[in-house]
Amino acid sequence: MKIEDLIILLDSQNLNKVIEDYPITADFLANYRLNAISKDQPIKAALVEVEEEMLEEFGLDRYDLTQQLALFLSAFSQSETAINQVSSITINGGWNKFKESENISLTVYAGEIISIVGPTGSGKSRLLNDIECLAQKDTPTRRQILVNGEAVDEIGRFEMVAQLSQNMNFVMDLTVREFLEMHAKCRLLPDINTVVEKSFECANQLAGERFSEATKVTQLSGGQSRALMIADTAFMSDSPIVLIDEIENAGIDRKQALLILSKREKIIFISTHDPLLALSANKRIVIKNGGIAQIIVTTDEEKNNLEAIEKVDNALQKLRNSLRQGELITEELLIG
Repeated sequence: MKIEDLIILLDSQNLNKVIEDYPITADFLANYRLNAISKDQPIKAALVEVEEEMLEEFGLDRYDLTQQLALFLSAFSQSETAINQVSSITINGGWNKFKESENISLTVYAGEIISIVGPTGSGKSRLLNDIECLAQKDTPTRRQILVNGEAVDEIGRFEMVAQLSQNMNFVMDLTVREFLEMHAKCRLLPDINTVVEKSFECANQLAGERFSEATKVTQLSGGQSRALMIADTAFMSDSPIVLIDEIENAGIDRKQALLILSKREKIIFISTHDPLLALSANKRIVIKNGGIAQIIVTTDEEKNNLEAIEKVDNALQKLRNSLRQGELITEELLIG
């Protein structure tokens, strides 16, 4: 919606209705300590009851605040529209750490999974970082990331990517349910209770040990935190691009996690040392000396070999579970 239309809407609708249609309005008001403002009248009328000194603290008056809210809602709506229209991204190569040209251009479409492989320290995370910020030849690698074949403007540049890093640390003292509800409200989801329940159940399916909705997010283990954010990304995030950094180290069901994310028609990049995950991707990018050295399309033979790799992986997973349960690793267990 255009800013002019939003201003008309704000002038005519009670704040209760605005917050119902745009839940993120409540966060905007909270940022200016206006939580207690009257909600049964339009914002301009409600602001008459607010002391001018309170607004001056933020360098605003009543008119400015209404304009700022309209700009805020407009920018939010524009970013949501842009996000939903992403069908492809293109990586145009830059150079490696020796300033040698990468000479590549790779286009990835919605629903595709791309694995990123290479030795530790080779530059896998650097590539993820370039994709995360949709680099425009302004990072050390000089790579350029295009969306739908075009460069991205500054407004949408940092809105399209969800990253699941190796280390997840929560700083907010919220329960799991409060955290999920907050995300659902900010993303203007229509059925908050249902999506929160789905996200919670999904997170527990992925996690090694179950946790409750009343658990504080600061008390979650590393694996539980990763599981929660994967579920959050799958069911709540509109970000069309998902970056995953070495999910095999998270202590969660990584195959199920990848399956859940891939069903959401997102573009997925996963940095990994795990052959099962690497070969589950449509293509894999090989990183050497800080640069993209090779792009390999997963062959039919490799796909056929996945079954054998999965058997080995299942056997190792069985051993891991036995260790976690305090069982002895006997010869019988190894043979079985």
